[in-house]
Amino acid sequence: MNPRKLVSVVIPVLNEVDTLDALYGRLLSTFERASGTDFEVVFVDDGSSDGSRERIRQICARDPRIRLIELSRNFGHQLAITAGIDHSAGDGVVVMDGDLQDPPEVILDMLERWEAGADVVYGVREARLGESSVKRAAASVHYRLLRWLSETEIPLDSGDFRLISRQVADALGEMRESSRYLRGMVAWLGFRQEAVHFQRDPRYAGEPKYNFRSLLKLSLDGITSFTDRPLKLASQLGLSVTGLAVVYASWIIVAKLLDPTRAFQGFSAIMVVVLFLGGVQLFSIGILGQYLARVYTQSKGRPLYVVGRRVGWEADPPHRFDPTMDRTFQDDALEPDAMRADRWGHR
Repeated sequence: MNPRKLVSVVIPVLNEVDTLDALYGRLLSTFERASGTDFEVVFVDDGSSDGSRERIRQICARDPRIRLIELSRNFGHQLAITAGIDHSAGDGVVVMDGDLQDPPEVILDMLERWEAGADVVYGVREARLGESSVKRAAASVHYRLLRWLSETEIPLDSGDFRLISRQVADALGEMRESSRYLRGMVAWLGFRQEAVHFQRDPRYAGEPKYNFRSLLKLSLDGITSFTDRPLKLASQLGLSVTGLAVVYASWIIVAKLLDPTRAFQGFSAIMVVVLFLGGVQLFSIGILGQYLARVYTQSKGRPLYVVGRRVGWEADPPHRFDPTMDRTFQDDALEPDAMRADRWGHR
């Protein structure tokens, strides 16, 4: 008889109090139909201020399969997912958003592909209901631009909604880069990856948490994390502009030699050239700055996130999570002084 497998469902939460009950109910209904599978749900509260933490604590109190990680502040969507994966114990790990745009019922299709041997089963959005045409167009441009620039084959129109095996989750846990683009990181790892197509639903309640600024940051993280081609394009652009300048200067010299009386005038043309060259220089410096900023952030060596409190692990056996990977205030308060000193190399 095959042992029952445990599936961890990681859900980042930011002000989703009106969605939590419906989400919890649909997850229960989904896993009731998943024969031979146990589950745990790891909610990661990313600094909510609307009562989401309190509501999840109530669910934890009546269902031991529900866990809660309370981050000390808002660290962002990608780092909240990272915290959940770090703390997951399942043989397989499902990542999904907490707004019910990722239908929990699709998990059954993912489990079927996983049982058949896939290490990664990612969701591909066939339709994005409830989103503006501008947002859909921007997302389409982002995915295709990233595919063109990147050396890593990142699936088109796929978000973070996916199932990964324990082997993939452990490999992902070893990648501690601070500027995280998880869907690209999973693609970079390789393994056997398959797609499940689904229709993305409108938000169940609340407001979208990704604004233009955060979407732009995510897009830049994806580009700078998986390709250095923008740096090469900036160099090529600078070389091209230099070539044009040499050609133009040569033409002026030749024309003046052939006709010494010829005068070259045109203040507007000169200003256009100067402004164009200045724009090329600033654009190139900006690209370089994006990469340099990420090197600076990574060099500080700070933890990716800080956990303020964990709920739901008290009665469990030792967990897969290694507390030395990212420090928490709670762990420092509970850990004996001698053990803590040994862990950090002090006596």
